[in-house]
Amino acid sequence: MARYTGPVCRLCRRDGMKLFLKGTRCDTPKCGIERRDTPPGQQQGRRGKLTDYGVHLREKQKVKHYYGVLERQFRKYFQRAEATKGNTGDVLMTLLERRLDNVVHRLGFGLSRAAARQLVSHGHVTVNGRRCDVPSYLVNVGDVIRVKNRSKSLDLAKGHMAENGRQTPDFLSVTGSEIPEGIVGRLPAADDVSIPVQTQLIVELCSR
Repeated sequence: MARYTGPVCRLCRRDGMKLFLKGTRCDTPKCGIERRDTPPGQQQGRRGKLTDYGVHLREKQKVKHYYGVLERQFRKYFQRAEATKGNTGDVLMTLLERRLDNVVHRLGFGLSRAAARQLVSHGHVTVNGRRCDVPSYLVNVGDVIRVKNRSKSLDLAKGHMAENGRQTPDFLSVTGSEIPEGIVGRLPAADDVSIPVQTQLIVELCSR
C-alpha cells in the first residue's frame, strides 16, 4: 500500500497543529511547528483566511495525515462508513482507529504511527497468535496484539515503550510484561481520537 514518504513536519505546519508524526520529538523544542508555525512554502505574510471549501478540505487532510492514509484508501474507508448504520463521521473515525498500525502505536509499541507501521509490515507483531504484516488490518473486540518473542522484535518494542510517555486509551489494555501484549477491550469511539476532529465537515466534503 502506498504511503507518504516526504518530510512530515511540513504536514503539521500545513494543518496548523501538532499531529505527533515524529513521536517524542514532537514534545520537544525541536518540533517543526514549535520552531516555525507558518505554512510550508514561500511566504507572503501571515496565513490567509480559508474559504468554506478550504476549511472542509483542511479537516479531511488533517485526518489523512494523522493516520497516514492516502486519498484512495481514505475514500474506501468513507464509503464503508456510509454503508454502515450510525453516524457516518463517527463510524469513519472508528474504522481509522481500528487500524493495526494505529493500535500498535496507541499501545506504545511504536513511538509514532510510522514506526508502528514499520513494526507491523516487518513482521514484528502477531494478532491472536498469528503473524500479521498488514498495517491496515482492522482489529476486533477481544483481539490480542502481541510482539513476537524474538530478541529484535522485543528490543524494538521495549525501547519504544520505555521512551513513550503517553497514556494508553480506554479501549485498549497492555497486559504483557516480559513480552509486550495488548488486548482490544471494545471498539474505539470518536471520543478516543487524540486530536480534535470535526467529522461533520469531512462528511459534507466527501458527500459532494
